[in-house]
Amino acid sequence: MLIRELMVPKPSVLNPDTTLPDALKLMQEKHLHRMPVVNAHGTLVGIVAETDLHNAAPSPATLLSFWEIPALLAKITVEMVMVKDVATVAADTPVEDAARIMADRNIGCLPVMDGQKLVGMVNQNDIFRAFMELLGGRRQGVRVWATTADEKGTIARITTAIAKADGNIVGFGCNQISDPLGVRWEITLKVQDVPREKLVQLITPLVVSILDVRGA
Repeated sequence: MLIRELMVPKPSVLNPDTTLPDALKLMQEKHLHRMPVVNAHGTLVGIVAETDLHNAAPSPATLLSFWEIPALLAKITVEMVMVKDVATVAADTPVEDAARIMADRNIGCLPVMDGQKLVGMVNQNDIFRAFMELLGGRRQGVRVWATTADEKGTIARITTAIAKADGNIVGFGCNQISDPLGVRWEITLKVQDVPREKLVQLITPLVVSILDVRGA
């Protein structure tokens, strides 16, 4: 799965001179929490979050008068509060690479670029939905969580056994772990058309241990 399949194309943008009140109003109207910032040439120059705008506004404890606050807010522009060091991805970036960038940098969204042109936005909810689909989150079946040895052919043997039982694998995920016994893998399978008891019987000889099994 590539980012082009998840991104919101032609995202709404702000320009650096947009005032804080206008930026907040636009975010509320479009139900957005983050927006990219582009200059007059269409070049991406930053990104701003709703929290950045709220943090830039005077607090309720301010000593400013009621009449002074609007004048002050009108002088605060997006350029003053936006993040300028923006991580970006291309439309053909694999979803797992985008997820890694977002996790490593602790950010909630990524602008999607085609060269110097902004073509989309992808956020953490888009990534969550992608991984949910990969794990079969919207499909019915028997969900099995198991540990396997770090050996070539292990997954192939498991999937072959399920196929021979006329099972349909509708979700799959794996994760490498290390413990005192060495490197192993945790796998999650969502399988249709094989009863729970039979599925357990099929894969028990092929894994180190079954950690959880349930209908889902």
